[in-house]
Amino acid sequence: MVKLSQFFLIIFLAVMVISPVYYANAHSLFNSSEEKIGKYRVEIATLPEIPNVGEKSQILFRVLDEDENEVGKFKMGIRIYYNDELVDTIQPAYHEGGHWEFDYIFKDSGIHIYRVDLYDVADNGGVLTYTFNVTTLVPFGYIFYYTVIAGGFAGIGLMIWSVLSRKKKTSARL
Repeated sequence: MVKLSQFFLIIFLAVMVISPVYYANAHSLFNSSEEKIGKYRVEIATLPEIPNVGEKSQILFRVLDEDENEVGKFKMGIRIYYNDELVDTIQPAYHEGGHWEFDYIFKDSGIHIYRVDLYDVADNGGVLTYTFNVTTLVPFGYIFYYTVIAGGFAGIGLMIWSVLSRKKKTSARL
């Protein structure tokens, strides 16, 4: 007979594997990178978390002041580098509300360097430049994630098999 603790263990593992939650978001810039220079902090995030080459990705920016409050209006421009070569620029423009989102399609896999220029905020009225790394994958890069998930299922299957085989041995002795 299956012990009550074994039953709850199996139920717990099943709930952990088969979660009813398909989408969760802690905040809009989860898994982001940030840098603080002077009185301002700039945060960047991508959606999806790891962009795919040739597919539209959303780049999210947030600008905070020294008290961690979003600034009301900011002027920002971007230079995008790949292998130390400038591949794209986004002209400076004013943005309201402390957030800026735009769509971008990456052409190459690997690490892209974003040099984000925040205008008119330095002590002398100049430009503050923030540097961020954004990594991209080719579309078959998600095979790694599927392999890890399959390994998790295999591990859970082995634990269940072990519990059931012990149960079978103990019942055969009686």
